[in-house]
Amino acid sequence: MKAVITGDIIDSQKFGAEVWYKALQEIFEGKTSQEWENYRGDEFQYLIPNAEDAFLEFLKIKAGIKKIQDLDVRISIGLGDQNFVADKVSQSNGSAFVNSGRNLERIKAEKINLHIASEKPELDAQLNLIFKWVSLTVDSWSVMSAEIVDLFLNKKDINQDEAAKLLNLTQSSISQRLKRANYDLLMETEAYYRQLISQQK
Repeated sequence: MKAVITGDIIDSQKFGAEVWYKALQEIFEGKTSQEWENYRGDEFQYLIPNAEDAFLEFLKIKAGIKKIQDLDVRISIGLGDQNFVADKVSQSNGSAFVNSGRNLERIKAEKINLHIASEKPELDAQLNLIFKWVSLTVDSWSVMSAEIVDLFLNKKDINQDEAAKLLNLTQSSISQRLKRANYDLLMETEAYYRQLISQQK
């Protein structure tokens, strides 16, 4: 099972396109056009070969965007298959793409910033209930919270002492920022999401 993230930058017109586009480029650095693409203005699509990785990838995108003051992103995760591979991800197709794209249009109207859609309504209901509390946390991240989460997500082996030296902070400051960001609980949620999805195979 694959996952497709379709997202859009919230209130992108308040920022120059170079601001949010540069952020997306940094998040997806090294990815090919078959994996991610910016299209239709401020929207983007990202193919994740293993659906179990989708929640972690969502967190990386959210942290990468919210490192910029007042910038935010809406994310629709679609689960399913890919039955057509094109040179650009936005031209590829399959149920993961359909579920993700249609879901984004719906949640835009409902002002929801994180939602998942698959072929399994019970799974969707379970995950979307969890995603409600996740949104309460990540939508309210400060720039500092987003920066510390981004650092720990992208440098997997880093510890708090190393992060403190890197950011010229004390270890206790790093610990406090991680707590404010709800990092440990988010990592527990990531593991639970991964377990749920692995059971769907």
